[in-house]
Amino acid sequence: MRIFAMFLVTFWLAVPLQAIADIESLLSDGELTVNASLDQRGLLVPGQRTQLILEIATSSWFSGGTRIRIPEVPGLVILQTEQFAANASESRSGSTWVIQRWTLDLYPQRAGNFTIPPISLSIMVNAGERGNVRGNTLSAPLEFFVAMPSALEEADFWVAAPAFSVRQSLSKDTSQLEPGDAFERRIEFQADDLLAMMLPEVGTERQAGLAAYPAPPVLENSRNRGQATSSRIQTISYVAQKPGNYLLPNEDFFWWDTGSEELRVLTLPAVEVRITGTAAVNTQGPPPALSRTQLLGLALAIAVISLVLWLLKRYRPWRLLPYLIQPLRAGWGQLQDLRKPALAERLNPDSSAGD
Repeated sequence: MRIFAMFLVTFWLAVPLQAIADIESLLSDGELTVNASLDQRGLLVPGQRTQLILEIATSSWFSGGTRIRIPEVPGLVILQTEQFAANASESRSGSTWVIQRWTLDLYPQRAGNFTIPPISLSIMVNAGERGNVRGNTLSAPLEFFVAMPSALEEADFWVAAPAFSVRQSLSKDTSQLEPGDAFERRIEFQADDLLAMMLPEVGTERQAGLAAYPAPPVLENSRNRGQATSSRIQTISYVAQKPGNYLLPNEDFFWWDTGSEELRVLTLPAVEVRITGTAAVNTQGPPPALSRTQLLGLALAIAVISLVLWLLKRYRPWRLLPYLIQPLRAGWGQLQDLRKPALAERLNPDSSAGD
């Protein structure tokens, strides 16, 4: 039994070691390749997306799924936004190779140097006579630099994208409002190659006489043929309370155009609000004061109620209830006797007739 157990342990330990050895041998024999590269063009600034491309190629075919373990790098957001690889094939030295291309999105959050450590890949390929082989391997580390242009040094927040826009709409004309009227302000941001959570937001300034009620923002990320688009929709409801002239100030948003590598400014126009008419007031006035006679009557009623409560507590009249209930029970019994029929329920009750 001990020999059998040792055999099982040796077998289970040998299987993954053999799989690793097979993957390593495929790599060393040139039958499997793993390459990592950055798809970076031009200057890279904080907040701008760049992409890491993992290319896995085999001279046979993939017989199982590929798993990627994404490392953690301080100051760098790494996301696998695509669930599947882009599959392709090409001819190498007269042989057909099958290729998987995996894309990871990188969003640096600061300027400076970054190092992405080797990425662990779990791969399963067909190795001919050796059958299907699964094992782990590592990609090569990558280094890149993120610059801080002088135009961005004084900016607190910016959007780094090839396309960025902001627009707003109002549910009604705000030049002739009356107290109690309400309107909505809808602001929409859109950008390419950016996550919706990285888009800016519009501040809500409190103003006496014009109440603001912001709704939770609606964030949306979409992809179409590799093109990533994001949007953020912010809706604010306003209620007119007091007459006057109000201003929802304009806001500027900095946009680093990654195509031209220039800083641009988008402005959200101000909104003028005019409330006319009069504020709602209480026309009924305070309730009239009680007269002297009414006050005396109220005091007398309170005194009578207090006296009744004191008498109830002092003499406890509920102790006489048993003496009152006993004659009532006797009277009820006599009433029941009078209701009984004059004849017996059965004639000749001692006879057996009718049984």
